[in-house]
Amino acid sequence: MTARMKAASSISEVVRSGLCIGCGLCEAVTDGRVRMKETAQGSLRPDPSAEFSPKEEALLLNACPGVRIEAPPESVSNFEDVWGAYETMAEAYAGDSDIRHRAATGGVLTALGVHLLKAGKIAFILHVRADPDRPMRSIFVMSETVEAVKAATGSRYGPVAPLAGLEAALKREEPFAVVAKPCDLNALFNFARSDPRINRYCRFRLAMVCGGQSRLTKSRALLEEFGVREEDLTLFRYRGYGNPGLTRVETRDGSTFTKTYNQLWEDEGTWEIESRCKICPDALGECADVAAADIWPGGAPEGEDDGFNGIITRNQRGVHLVADAQTAGDLVVGKDLSVAEFNDFQPHQVRKKHALLPRLEGMAEAGSAILDIDRVRYQRLSETLTDDDFTAQKKGAFDRVKSGRFSEN
Repeated sequence: MTARMKAASSISEVVRSGLCIGCGLCEAVTDGRVRMKETAQGSLRPDPSAEFSPKEEALLLNACPGVRIEAPPESVSNFEDVWGAYETMAEAYAGDSDIRHRAATGGVLTALGVHLLKAGKIAFILHVRADPDRPMRSIFVMSETVEAVKAATGSRYGPVAPLAGLEAALKREEPFAVVAKPCDLNALFNFARSDPRINRYCRFRLAMVCGGQSRLTKSRALLEEFGVREEDLTLFRYRGYGNPGLTRVETRDGSTFTKTYNQLWEDEGTWEIESRCKICPDALGECADVAAADIWPGGAPEGEDDGFNGIITRNQRGVHLVADAQTAGDLVVGKDLSVAEFNDFQPHQVRKKHALLPRLEGMAEAGSAILDIDRVRYQRLSETLTDDDFTAQKKGAFDRVKSGRFSEN
């Protein structure tokens, strides 16, 4: 980074600058003294964000995904500037037809979690699920059984802090897996330098390719449209039970409301994506052993199907996990996929990766802290932009910061 382009120097600055994603690491590092709390904007943020000890602050600044993003060294079989280092890319889905049907797409991450528990490779999985008491909200859980993993099947498009459970997971001193967003795994990768327990006990890291985390305001807007109060909810499911399946809301009086996936997401202006997601250097799971993605041609579903994931193995641990799950019948692996096909399946990810440098420059010019990024190739990718595109992306980020639309109080 240039002298003008600087990362945040405190967790408070991370939050104020709109760079916090609410991963929960602050809660874990302080062993619960600083809690993740909901903001008026419908996000999760550490509260208080200015009362860390010097040691805690130093640990967090070295790991926080609102400060630093670093991809692992490029020491595997294949490499591409957008998608990073990988061993294999292929089509896959859960071998269990029930998991495949209930899952957000093909059930790959659930299937791998189930396999790890059945094979005795781990004692539990740290992941997220709908809050049984408040089904519009999401919580972290540590699942020890196949049934518990299945109960957490499906996407959760809203704020959740999976790493708030990290310290409790590490204190168990048992092998475990993590299923989380790429930014959460970035934090885990960085934090492992400070805490050797992570690499000792966290044996597998699984990620979904992420289109961005919506604020809870997205879900509230849907309830308002349906005329439903949150306290009356018994179910809030974003997708699944088909691919992509319906968004489904159920209430205590037996009423049901639905929307198709495309209806829910057709207006990009209503997505309510976190500011940090708009400049995410790694939404593709480069710190994971295995990453799973939607593989709809052109980037959006045209109807329902049985459910298929794109699966990316990032290292030999991921290769062996997928092979073992396939041998056990927990996972079905289909045809190989190419980078060109993934580019077609995830065009918004390609665009965002190419636009990262001008967006960061625009933010810095407007006086904002930015991310410290290593081994993510964003400088090279920006060279493919025309001068007009580069200028437009930079100006858009500059204007967003100057107008206050990026930062938080």
